[in-house]
Amino acid sequence: MTNTAELAIQVDTETHFVEEQSDAAADRYVFAYTITIRNNSDQPVQLKSRYWLITDSNGKKTEVSGDGVIGQQPSIKPGGKFVYTSGAVVETPVATMQGYYNMINLADQSSFETQIPVFRLAQPNILN
Repeated sequence: MTNTAELAIQVDTETHFVEEQSDAAADRYVFAYTITIRNNSDQPVQLKSRYWLITDSNGKKTEVSGDGVIGQQPSIKPGGKFVYTSGAVVETPVATMQGYYNMINLADQSSFETQIPVFRLAQPNILN
């Protein structure tokens, strides 16, 4: 049986290059990303943990996982959203991130994964 909440969680991303914390000579590129998680279902849900796969343009892969996001395990009511900003440091001016959130439908305590679509981290004007 497919969890109806699973099908109705929308994840949107927005990225920003943090120039003042980056240092190209040291292969240090800092990015901030803002994630908006929308609960378009009719069930309350809670984000329990996260998994990220970060791939730089040299092919280096870094996996990050842990409880919640930014120290929280937010509950999101039907029709509600949760927005947070975090960051990533990579060794190249272009990289990608993707992953998933482990979530719980609070109505029936069933767990499910919400995929986070691939998004790009890119220093401005590095790509045409």
